[in-house]
Amino acid sequence: MSAKNLDSKGRFRARTIGFRVPPEEDALINSAVALSGLTKQDYIVKRLLCRDVVVQGNPRVYKALKNQLAAVLAELKRIENGSTADDELLSTIQLITVTMNGLKGEKE
Repeated sequence: MSAKNLDSKGRFRARTIGFRVPPEEDALINSAVALSGLTKQDYIVKRLLCRDVVVQGNPRVYKALKNQLAAVLAELKRIENGSTADDELLSTIQLITVTMNGLKGEKE
């Protein structure tokens, strides 16, 4: 028998919720989760319950920021002059900006 899944408050997590998303939304969700430093489950629960996601700077967050910035740079290099960036790229840039501003405020 497997161990019970308890949350941070010691409550037993007995219910499973699943849903399907297209690959584009999956990539955006995974980016947001990586930049938050939370587990995917904790991130989704906080967002669904309209709770604030507070990013704590740690090595996982900094690595995610580095990887996301590298992906954005590669995409920007791919875009030709005069063409526009897609909504997914703009969303990723906005999320990185919010995360970086939050981390900057953490040091002040």
